[in-house]
Parts: sequence; C-alpha cells; structure tokens
Amino acid sequence: MLIIISPAKTLDFETPATTNKHTLPIMLDDSVELIDQLRKLEPDALSKLMSISPKLAVLNSNRYYEWALPFNTANAKQSALAFKGDVYTGLNADTFNPSEMDFAQKHLRILSGLYGVLRPLDLIQAYRLEMGAKFKNQRGNNLYEFWGDAITDLINQDIKKQKSQVLLNLASIEYFKSINARKLNARVINPIFKDKKNGAYKIISFYAKKARGLMSRYIIQNKLTEVENIKGFNLEGYTFKGSTNDDWLFTRDDPEAHSSKSH
Repeated sequence: MLIIISPAKTLDFETPATTNKHTLPIMLDDSVELIDQLRKLEPDALSKLMSISPKLAVLNSNRYYEWALPFNTANAKQSALAFKGDVYTGLNADTFNPSEMDFAQKHLRILSGLYGVLRPLDLIQAYRLEMGAKFKNQRGNNLYEFWGDAITDLINQDIKKQKSQVLLNLASIEYFKSINARKLNARVINPIFKDKKNGAYKIISFYAKKARGLMSRYIIQNKLTEVENIKGFNLEGYTFKGSTNDDWLFTRDDPEAHSSKSH
C-alpha cells in the first residue's frame, strides 16, 4: 500500500531537522528544468500566476534564484519535516522514531509541482509552485503537461514494491490530477472525512486536511500494509462509517473537543 498526500504552502527551514538521514528527490533533473524557466519570470508575473501578494512574489522569486545544487543538510531539509500546514500538523513527522520514518520512506509519497514525487526524507529547498498553476513551460501550457506520465510511472514503480497494490489517495483533487488514474496499476481508495456541524456531517476543509495527515500517521505508526486495517483509524475521534465503492467515509461528532485538546 502506498499513501499519497499534497505538499504545503507553509514551510519551516528554521527548526533543526530531527534526523540526519536523508535522500535526494528522484526527479531532480526535472526540477532544475523548471527552476531555469521560473527564473525568467519577474515578481509581478509570479504574483499574477500564483495569485499572491507582491511581497510573496518577491520572496519566491528570490527562492528560485537561491535554489542551487547540490542539496545537502546545510542548504536543504527533508520534505516531511520542511512542509507545514494542516496535513503536516496531523502527520507530525518530527516525532517519528527511526523505524517509523523508515516505514514512511517506503510507504508515503508527497506530490509536488516542482519536485514531482517526494519521499519523506528527500531533501528540498524552499519553493512555491502549486500543481494547478497555469505555468507555460517548454513541455506544455501547465504543470500537468510538464509532468505528463512521469509521476504516474514513478508511483507505479513504488506500488509494485508494496505488499498490496493499493494507492491510498489522501491528496487534494489538484494534486491527484497529476496522476493518470487510467494508467495506475493499483486499486485507489479515497478516504473522506466529515465532521458534525449544526446537526449534519460536512467536509470542513481545515479538519479534513488535518485528518489526511492523521490517517497517514496512523498507518505509519501502526505499520499497516493491508488496506482493510485502515478501517480501524480512530485518531482524534474519527470512526469508519461505511463505503461507496472505494470512497471510504470517516466521521466525527465533536470536532471542537478534539481541536481544543490538540492546541
């Protein structure tokens, strides 16, 4: 079983990494190609492309110019530790022990607009480039065309190494679209997380994102390799409620109670 999640816009390169173990992104040659093209964009063009403030556009323009090989632990950080945000609050990879991090390295993948596919210990340098950005490049009109089937091919290679040929899709729609589902050699399970609000169960973005990280954490810490065992997921009050085909529903009755505990 292979888990996929999305990256985060928020990054932390200030906090020291909790491990010295690291690997390099497999698709780094492609990243170099993208960086070369991104450096040609002025900050105002970046601001329009990414719908970000002029200040953020300058920050990211500077990031592209400072981005440089070779990556090492002095100028880069492991992806699972560098990304922050709701999914990574749930994942909380900083607390993984060595055996948990090793399991994550084999079973968790982070999809990225700049790096394609990342393993948790793959070093990255700071960037912002969302997969859905309509960034015209030498391979096409957007990043989906840039990556083509390369992400799908790498995911298929990783799935082949797993005990069960299942892809657990905990990524957003924007990032899952970078995979050609028709060419996947796997069964795709889509967990859905709903919280009770005003008497009805709804997908609440903040909670749902955090739950994706929590489920990843649950699988990693329990070293689960069979998809049926995921139905036991019970962190922060979630329980399995049933499935429609391969859409698996998990619900929670009192999100506020668990939200206050986690702060």
